[in-house]
Amino acid sequence: MRAKFLSTLVAMSCASIASQAAVDDRMLEASPGNGAEVLSWGLGTNGQRYSPLKQLNTANVKQLAPVWAFSFGGEKQRGQESQPLVHNGKMFVTASYSRLFALDAATGKKLWKYEHRLPDGIMPCCDVVNRGAALYGNLVIFSTLDAQLVALNQDTGELEWKEKIDDYAAGYSSTAAPIIAGGLVLTGVSGGEFGVVGRVEARDAKTGRLIWTRPTVEGHMGYTYDPDGNAKENGVSGTTNQTWPGDLWKTGGAATWLGGTYDPKTGLAYFGTGNPAPWNSHLRKGDNLFSCSTVAIDVKTGKIVWHYQNTPNDGWDFDGVNEFVTFDLGGRRVGGKADRNGFFYVNDARTGQLLNAFPFIKKITWASGIDLKTGRPKFLADNRPGDPTSGGDGKKGQPVVSAPSFLGGKNQMPMAYSPDTRLFYVPANEWAMEIWNEPIAYKKGAAYLGAGFTIKTVQDDHIGALRAVDPKAGKIVWEVKNGAPLWGGVLATAGNLVFWGTPEGYLKAADAHTGKVVWEFQTGSGVVAPPITWQQNGEQFVSVVSGWGGAVPLWGGEVAKKVNYLEQGGMVWVFKLPRR
Repeated sequence: MRAKFLSTLVAMSCASIASQAAVDDRMLEASPGNGAEVLSWGLGTNGQRYSPLKQLNTANVKQLAPVWAFSFGGEKQRGQESQPLVHNGKMFVTASYSRLFALDAATGKKLWKYEHRLPDGIMPCCDVVNRGAALYGNLVIFSTLDAQLVALNQDTGELEWKEKIDDYAAGYSSTAAPIIAGGLVLTGVSGGEFGVVGRVEARDAKTGRLIWTRPTVEGHMGYTYDPDGNAKENGVSGTTNQTWPGDLWKTGGAATWLGGTYDPKTGLAYFGTGNPAPWNSHLRKGDNLFSCSTVAIDVKTGKIVWHYQNTPNDGWDFDGVNEFVTFDLGGRRVGGKADRNGFFYVNDARTGQLLNAFPFIKKITWASGIDLKTGRPKFLADNRPGDPTSGGDGKKGQPVVSAPSFLGGKNQMPMAYSPDTRLFYVPANEWAMEIWNEPIAYKKGAAYLGAGFTIKTVQDDHIGALRAVDPKAGKIVWEVKNGAPLWGGVLATAGNLVFWGTPEGYLKAADAHTGKVVWEFQTGSGVVAPPITWQQNGEQFVSVVSGWGGAVPLWGGEVAKKVNYLEQGGMVWVFKLPRR
């Protein structure tokens, strides 16, 4: 009993010391190991979304009760996909329309609010969402729908610096949570449906000064920048026209719209890249690097160390932006990725070597599998949408019914990994689409698709399913089905619990080993955001943002009609065990 008391006292003391300090790289690296605070998107820069806290467990989670709730207010609802951060007793949470709130993490009292002034003419493809912020020093940093990066004082909300990422009138926007790596703030760009050029940027987190840029479309030059802002060439990404025909690479997409992860053990940042532009694959013969890939970048140099392409010559809008989550497997540092194309991949985190690849959804029609020797998909040619120029009036190619739909086996909703169970917990969806190609030409600021589509259901009883996936054995261990498509992320804890939300409004918890649902709470609107947990004053808290929206009601076709009864919202919910 005395040893347990001392252990608890030490943990509380460490948490108190940590909370009083300005956030630095040491704290960011140590934070996932103690669980006292949430300092980064992913609960750690490697994105595992695992907490070592176990005060809350399968034996007592039924007692979990709400402590406070906070409304984002106003008429600005829409999708709420934000993961909160918690530091120094404050919660920092972003909201739709590029807003950021600072709240008292214990009581929910609003401390300050920043509302970014958005211009007319912004062009976010998939709702006016924001997925979270980053902390460094005494700054809280987040990106905006008009493609700017904003740093605010954590205590006052005052603007410390603001930098333009790119031109929103050309289709650029930014919705991802930045990540911190070695004192740099790393960001991507959104806008793949408008023919932007994807890239990763690194800035000095304290000042916003640009350090390097790395394009994610073959043929574009990377740069480093001196303290005066002068650019120096840092090598072309890939080889011009090696995998792209003509000039299409100049508007090639491959947007890095979900952000990235960073592993201090490898010194590499991992960014997933989106679809090549346009969607019509017959216009761009070749693999179209570095679209639909994982790109590993040395954060010190801004150069690509390795890449792995999940869907070469993508013809289905299978953005490869899904997070690359590093973990240890058999004495090796590896990474797992549940790709939008329906396959789960395990790659060596240092070299990119493919180690395993297997389906995590049950219906895939575009490929029969992944060749582990070559790393390439085994394409099923009949399931590629047809070339509109090959017959008829040239206005519409042969349609195909393909699975998964372009919204993916997994989309923006982040998965979790537990080192206790050695399982990933993947929010998956089973759906299909009818898709066809159309002629298209690039015009600045206009949609650049060259395709039409309709989303369709596959099963009568469910679309979504939370699945426990064994990355070594390559199999699904258990699943919890859900009627509506899952669109929120997952949290795993040392208390043998997995938390996730549903569009029907529930925050749920299941036994991490068996999948048995052991707790649920109705939040009042759809949950399309990832939960978090932290410890404060010796008590474990759980929180999630609630507010239905995102891509499904905008792009979902028949599925959107099926779930049109769901209501919008905008709330932060916080829970803990009642005091005895």
